[in-house]
Amino acid sequence: MDKIIVEDVSLEELKAGLANGSIVLVDVREPIEWDAGHIPGATLNALSVFDPDSLPPQTPGQRIVLHCRSGRRSITALGLAQEAGRMDVRAHFTGGMLEWQGAGEEIVND
Repeated sequence: MDKIIVEDVSLEELKAGLANGSIVLVDVREPIEWDAGHIPGATLNALSVFDPDSLPPQTPGQRIVLHCRSGRRSITALGLAQEAGRMDVRAHFTGGMLEWQGAGEEIVND
């Protein structure tokens, strides 16, 4: 594949999508980072063992959004997903955990 398709999701879009169920959030940080705190409702698919096949299936009306700490690893994961044929996986939360925490949003440890 020549070029990955990237759709940037803002903090406001992410919050609205999580609230109304239109966004399925996947965290690609490592388990130690996840354990230290993550965005409520997210699932973990760490980049070091990233498996496009374990991403949620495409569901009408929902968008899969990847995120990491700062936006770099989520772009890498988008490329891996698209190379594996998951062309429905195009979006990432550009600000990552840094922006989420910086805005004072809720973090959970479960």
